[in-house]
Amino acid sequence: MSGFVDKPVPVEVPGLTHLHTGKVRDLYATESGELVMVASDRVSAFDWVLPTEIPDKGRLLTQLSLWWFEQLSDLVDNHVISDTPPLGAPADWAGRTLVCRRLDMVPVECVARGYLTGSGLSEYNATGSVCGVPLPEGLVDGSRLDRAIFTPAIKAEVGEHDENVSFDAVARLHGSALATQLRELTLGLYTRGRAIAEERGILLADTKFEFGRDADGSLVLADEVFTPDSSRFWPKEEWRPGRAQPSFDKQIIRDWLSSPASGWDRASETPPPPLPDDVVEHTRARYIEVFERLTGRTADFVGSVRR
Repeated sequence: MSGFVDKPVPVEVPGLTHLHTGKVRDLYATESGELVMVASDRVSAFDWVLPTEIPDKGRLLTQLSLWWFEQLSDLVDNHVISDTPPLGAPADWAGRTLVCRRLDMVPVECVARGYLTGSGLSEYNATGSVCGVPLPEGLVDGSRLDRAIFTPAIKAEVGEHDENVSFDAVARLHGSALATQLRELTLGLYTRGRAIAEERGILLADTKFEFGRDADGSLVLADEVFTPDSSRFWPKEEWRPGRAQPSFDKQIIRDWLSSPASGWDRASETPPPPLPDDVVEHTRARYIEVFERLTGRTADFVGSVRR
C-alpha cells in the first residue's frame, strides 16, 4: 500500500478548475485553457506522501526551476507562460505558482545518469548494464561514467514504481524518431546542467525530465528541472566512490524512516509517521543550500522561520 497519508482538500479559486492533486503539485486549469501548477510543501518518500511538510520547499523548487529554465532556454523551449498567480489566488501561492501552456505530454520519464547509484547501480550489479546500456566492469556506488547514459522509464500512476526500460522499448512504443529526440535532448540538457553545477561545487549525479508536444508538434520541457526532487545533487568536495554519497535531496528523510528511531516498518504497509522537527529543519536547510549554491542568489523569499 502507498499514497497519501492525509490527502489535502483542493483550494477553490474563482475562475480555476481543479484537475489533479499530485504528490507535490496541485494542477488547475484557467477558463482560457492554460494550466496552473502550484508546488506545495509536501514531501514523499517510499511512494508515500508524508503527513509532515517541509516549509518553503514549494517556493524553493519553483524558483530553482525558473532559474534553470533560463539557463537552458537556448537548448529547448519550456512550458512557462508566467510565474504570477491568477487573480483571486491565495496569498500563499506567491512564489510557488507557474502558469503554463497545455501540452500533449510524452508518457516517458527521461532519465540521464552521469554517475552510477540508486536503481541504476542495482541493475548494473545484476546485469552489468543499465536499461540495456552495457557499462565497464568494476564500477561501484558513485562511480562517474565516461559518458552520460539515457535510461528512460515508463511512467506509472501514484503509488506504483516507474518501470525502467531500454531505448529500444521506447522506440517500439513511440517510434524511433521520437525516442532519438528524447535521448538527444535529455543528454544535451544533462550535460549543460552537470557543467553548471560542477562549477558551483555540486555534482549532478542523475536527473529526470518531462517533455510534451506543443500545438506545432515540437518538444517542450515541462514540469520541474534540476531540482532536489528530480535530481541527485552531491557536494563535490565530499564525493567518494564506493559508498553512498552525501546529498542535497531528501535522503535524510528516507534514512530516518528506515531507522529504528521512526518505529516504522516499511513492509507493514501502514502509513509512515510524522517527521521530527530536526529532520524537517535539516531537510529544509539542504534545499536552501543547494538553491543558493547553484543560483548564487540568497533565498530571501523563504520567510522568517529560516535558521
